[in-house]
Amino acid sequence: MKPRISPDPMYQLLRDEKVEEFNKLKAQGKSCDLTGCDFRGLDLRNLDVKGLDLSNAYFRGTDLRSLDFRGTKLNGASLADAKISGCFFPADISAQEILMSLEQGTRLRHPSV
Repeated sequence: MKPRISPDPMYQLLRDEKVEEFNKLKAQGKSCDLTGCDFRGLDLRNLDVKGLDLSNAYFRGTDLRSLDFRGTKLNGASLADAKISGCFFPADISAQEILMSLEQGTRLRHPSV
């Protein structure tokens, strides 16, 4: 599956690293489909990921530090070489699973999704 570049304006905010603008729109109830999207190499610190479906997303080399992924769908996401210091992950994704994704680029298996 090839990473997707969506024309959705909210996704494009993230591609331009306009995280605060994305968060404001999300807080206003706006939504977008982020499944399978390409986030490679972006700085997404401070992104409000609660309730987002990031299944099959590509995060190679992405700065995700301090994000709280609890309550986020991550099934099939790849974290290869991402910066994840200080992140919280759903309890049903094992540390080994996360490490394999970071080091080998394997896709996360999120059993409860």
